Amino acid sequence: MTVETMMTRAAYAAVARAGRSRLHVEAKSLTRGEFRRDCDRLIHSTAFRRLAHKTQVFVYHEGDHFRTRLTHTLEVTQIARSIARALGLDEDLAEASALGHDLGHPPFGHAGERALDRCLAGEGGFDHNAQTLAVVTRLESHYAAFDGLNLTWDTLEGLVKHNGPLIDRTGVAVGRHADGGVAAEIRDYCRVQDLELWSHASAEAQAAAISDDIAYDAHDIDDGLRAGLFGLEDLAAVPLAGTVMREIAAAYPGVDASRRGHELIRRLITRMIEDVIAESRRRFAALDAKSVDDVRRADAPVIAFSAEMAAADTAIKAFLLPHMYRHERVMRVMRDAERVVAELFGTYSADAAALPDEWRHGLGGAQARSRYVADFIAGMTDRYALIEHARLFATTPELR
Repeated sequence: MTVETMMTRAAYAAVARAGRSRLHVEAKSLTRGEFRRDCDRLIHSTAFRRLAHKTQVFVYHEGDHFRTRLTHTLEVTQIARSIARALGLDEDLAEASALGHDLGHPPFGHAGERALDRCLAGEGGFDHNAQTLAVVTRLESHYAAFDGLNLTWDTLEGLVKHNGPLIDRTGVAVGRHADGGVAAEIRDYCRVQDLELWSHASAEAQAAAISDDIAYDAHDIDDGLRAGLFGLEDLAAVPLAGTVMREIAAAYPGVDASRRGHELIRRLITRMIEDVIAESRRRFAALDAKSVDDVRRADAPVIAFSAEMAAADTAIKAFLLPHMYRHERVMRVMRDAERVVAELFGTYSADAAALPDEWRHGLGGAQARSRYVADFIAGMTDRYALIEHARLFATTPELR
């Protein structure tokens, strides 16, 4: 198949439609499509810029070469566009879904999310996908005519359904929402603009979601190697990674460890992308999908790994869990980070005077103070959270 053939638009690609466009009606752009405008609005948002100083796994001062939320997001975006291009999908929608997928993450990565979730335990907890929706629909405040970014229905759907449908057709919460229910932020927004939480997202949004997995697998291995949490030899028994390592050793027997590591990451990403493209083509054919609605109403995702690659993905994540995410060096820093977030939340909730002026003036609206405080903290960068903690407390951990 030629590059020109692969770039042909598929019948099941998403199309921006008037009935499912923006909540607030706007004049059409003379130079850009609707999904391209979404990408541009996300890139120019304040929340997107803040991703440069938010933790992926390692906090910012541990080194210049570790991933941040921003570099991770850009890597996800590149992979998503590659998959979308090969499958004839709308590249701009795939990009928008990738660009916005992490905007709701608080400082210090999953440590910050855990801390906020505990702080809000009595009020539904904290969900970063719901916070992403909050960011793009009400917290960004640059436009004269509306709050938020006024993104298209398709982009909002992809951000909310990053992990798949939230409810079944009867309205019962499913998956990770089964225990606590769908977050109030999402429920409330769907009363204004129904995002059809029971269906799958577009193939473009699904491409962004699986690109997130690919980026995590490959680049967390890269960061873990750079940090010295494990070595290349530790990957020998990991499915796919071990196979690729043996291929590299056979092809380049004298190459140094640094180049072997980069070659491993490059080949892992390529193998996973190629597998997704092949498996997704098989699923499209089996579904006989003729429109994006066929994709949304399918019984399973259409963008997916093969069974063999899904097992390899699971194995890589199983390796990274003890060797990286729960490594004592990482956990020690993350415990301190959780304390920073929890103490900020407690202080702001107890004393409104502790909030900066621009946030103090917003108190008294429809939101409970705890949710209002959570919105403020979730928008912080790592550095700003530490600065605020140092302003309010006698001692602040160094997070090293």
